[in-house]
Amino acid sequence: MVLNPVISKLSGKLVVLASASPRRLEILTNVGLRFEVVPSWFKETLDKSSFKAPYEYAIETAKQKALEVAHRMPFKHLKTPDIVIGADTIVTVDGLILEKPVDKQDAYQMLSRLSGKEHSVFTGVAIVLCQDKEGPNTEYKVVDFYEETKVKFADLSENMLWEYINSGEPMDKAGGYGIQALGGMLVEYVHGDFLNVVGFPLNHFCKQLDLIYNSPPNSPEPDLKRKDSDASWTLVNSLSKCSENGETEPHDVNNCEISDTASRTSVQEQNVIGPDCAKCSKENFPHGILDLLDGFKASKTLFAASKLKVFDVLKNPEGLTVEEVAKQIKASTLGTERLLEAAVSLGLLDSVKQGDTVVYKNTEQASQFLVSDSPLSLHGYILHCNDLVWPLFTHLESAVREGTNQYEKAFGKKSENLCQDAYANKEEVQLKFMNAMHNIAKVTGKDVATAFDLSGFKTACDVGGCTGAMASEFTKAHPGLSVTVFDLPPVIEMRSHFQPKEPDDHVSYVAGDFFKDDLPKADLYILARILHDWSDEKVHMLLSKISKACTPGCGVLVSEILLDQERRKPSRALLQALSMTEGRQRSATEYSNLLQEHGFKPVHIKYTDNLLDAMLFMKENQSNEGSPPVAGSA
Repeated sequence: MVLNPVISKLSGKLVVLASASPRRLEILTNVGLRFEVVPSWFKETLDKSSFKAPYEYAIETAKQKALEVAHRMPFKHLKTPDIVIGADTIVTVDGLILEKPVDKQDAYQMLSRLSGKEHSVFTGVAIVLCQDKEGPNTEYKVVDFYEETKVKFADLSENMLWEYINSGEPMDKAGGYGIQALGGMLVEYVHGDFLNVVGFPLNHFCKQLDLIYNSPPNSPEPDLKRKDSDASWTLVNSLSKCSENGETEPHDVNNCEISDTASRTSVQEQNVIGPDCAKCSKENFPHGILDLLDGFKASKTLFAASKLKVFDVLKNPEGLTVEEVAKQIKASTLGTERLLEAAVSLGLLDSVKQGDTVVYKNTEQASQFLVSDSPLSLHGYILHCNDLVWPLFTHLESAVREGTNQYEKAFGKKSENLCQDAYANKEEVQLKFMNAMHNIAKVTGKDVATAFDLSGFKTACDVGGCTGAMASEFTKAHPGLSVTVFDLPPVIEMRSHFQPKEPDDHVSYVAGDFFKDDLPKADLYILARILHDWSDEKVHMLLSKISKACTPGCGVLVSEILLDQERRKPSRALLQALSMTEGRQRSATEYSNLLQEHGFKPVHIKYTDNLLDAMLFMKENQSNEGSPPVAGSA
């Protein structure tokens, strides 16, 4: 069973994995699923003794993880997912549920208990389907299931146990072992789905997707390893009944009367649904508004931790205590403790209790995106938001009244360029701004570059391509493509600060002003985060120049945040527009109309689920001959 039969049904949908597990990420990535990772904040504190069977505990934990993310994203991430996938893996032996060990001694006790025995690995999976309804409400449907795999351990000697424990591998694994790595040497046999033991039952997951998207209407859904009478589908009306305004906590219904339904649901499902009762209807508290009210505090927590280089200090995988972090960032112990605890609550850090001591560690996403020297670091862009964007937005009321940017009020001097004079000197301004743009290009570049088959193009010009990070992603994705980065002379002069150790021979640089100077000749022009910055007059001026430089069959790739046509869904672009730059944000239709005015026909659109979407246009050719072949969106 493969994912291909349903992958087309997921195209263009925002699929979210509510887990930071690198094993689950790898399993789903390897089968071609495009998704975003948003780790759940659900605290795994369910009472194990209240569940009749271990798999029920795993399913409920997975369900709560997925629902927490589904409820949080519209308010914290400003977008509503289409599908959220939650999973929880547990190991059971002798009637005991084993999760991740808290320390080496705990790992030793777990592995000793497994030695020489057969045990079960259960993974509960919840698939939450989110559908916008009229008004602010969202309807949630939950499909959940579990998979069981039997695993037999060899008899383990003390030396083998401690050698494996001291490798460090057991510490983030359910049951204290990773079968896909060194832990495989402990195993005599496996009966069932091997990937289930790794952390995600891919085969069963694919079958459920097939049922969801390919079952004939009104056809009965087969029971797939559900050992109780629960319905496969659970309608979750948490927002429309008990949490209309964005409640993100699981609803407590222990004291509510639950009426009979045509298809009975389990106690766990009833807790998720939030039954329609008098008590619940009174609990109409504006959680969503409060989330927005406190949103600036969460942002500033991220900004402050980045400015103080907390994530750099915590690069040590062993973690550090509050006192150790405070010493390295030269801050008070009290202030550091509160900052670290807030970062943990936001999912930016992990805290681990080691005896009487608590140590703090980077989460996987913090290591990948918040450490300043990580290949995909957003550190520079975060500092740009803190030092430039944040001060501008503190004068938003004036910006709305006047319809102009508030640079003078924020920084005490006029500037036509929003990043000019924000820092100590001009070169520092340019380097910090370039670093912010470099970060965005590194994070978004691969998804933009691979959005379309560009094999028909041989040369490209990245207009306003800054450090060349985006251009390099295009040459990696399309080996036959050479890209010229065209940007202002000071930018080209300082590009050496951002060059990789091994320069890309297929990327070249030309200095110039794309409003005043001739553009380099190319088959394809790349406009990534360019058009939204400028007035309509300047946008038409630039597109007119590109159109004159193009012959029929040449292309233009526009990469921006694409608004939904009705401007109803929360969007980073709409919030970004409040900075009152001379430009404006557009929908895919508006960009299409804009490009068509200059003779470019829209060919493909790709919603990447990254920070930038992509659209491909071709210079119109009435004969349709001589145009390079362009495949559909990836």
